[in-house]
Amino acid sequence: MEKVIIVGSGCAGLTAAIYAARANLNPLVLEGRQPGGQLSTTTLVENFPGFPDGIDGPALIMNMHRQAEKFGARFSYAEVTDFDLSNKHVRIMADDEWLDTQALIIASGASARYLGLDDEEKLIGHGLTSCATCDGAFYKNVPVCVIGGGDSAAEEALFLTRFASKVYLIHRRDQMRASKIMQDRVFANEKIEPIWNTVVTKYIPDEKGEMRAVRLRNVKTNDERELEVACVFVAIGHDPNTKAYEGKLETDPDGYLIKRNLAESKHPGVFIAGDVADRVYRQAVTAAGSGCAAAIEAERYLAELEA
Repeated sequence: MEKVIIVGSGCAGLTAAIYAARANLNPLVLEGRQPGGQLSTTTLVENFPGFPDGIDGPALIMNMHRQAEKFGARFSYAEVTDFDLSNKHVRIMADDEWLDTQALIIASGASARYLGLDDEEKLIGHGLTSCATCDGAFYKNVPVCVIGGGDSAAEEALFLTRFASKVYLIHRRDQMRASKIMQDRVFANEKIEPIWNTVVTKYIPDEKGEMRAVRLRNVKTNDERELEVACVFVAIGHDPNTKAYEGKLETDPDGYLIKRNLAESKHPGVFIAGDVADRVYRQAVTAAGSGCAAAIEAERYLAELEA
């Protein structure tokens, strides 16, 4: 019987591990198949407090990992595939083995949707990203493009006008799905140029492996052309990593877990942290804060069980 199991090893999961370990809870962290979460694919992080010169995403994750390990956290690459609330304690299946725990912190994150084109994984962090807030400042006075047509794409495009010389908004339809107020803001901004009825069919890197251009195809005429951009911001949505909990924990229509307050789920002993429940901010610092809250709530819950 574990006292605390933490699912996920991004900023939320590792912060929860640090707090739980310092509280002598000896947490077990299940890192899954992508240890470090989305930060593990990010190059330079400039907006995490305490690093005035920035820090590489993998380096930040490794620092947090070592910090948690120093205080007694244990790590396993196991991936959660099932979840059971029928017994007195919470049970999860990780790599075909059922594990019992008194408290569970779910910090499994969300995965950005990409296009599935060739060399996509190689280019993430090298001119391909899903977060303008994270990476927009690296692309000052150069042209960039945003792929998508919803509110997220509109927000990304508007944010990028603070830095980029030109923002191309590429959408496969002839009109946006974004709310009218967001559309009005997009169309009123001289830096944004919509490209309608168009999809990206290929990323074109330079000799250093950085994004140089994209190949576009008009879905009505099938005409193709190249568009020179320094970075591609994909804004076609995120998928929360919640498959193991479907039908067993409360989710919104898009699958994000629902919290009762800062960290508690509806079920006693199950706590939630990070992007698995956050469809708005999706920042390293907010994920870390929610990981802290989840660990503190789990500690209080365990103290009440023992009282």
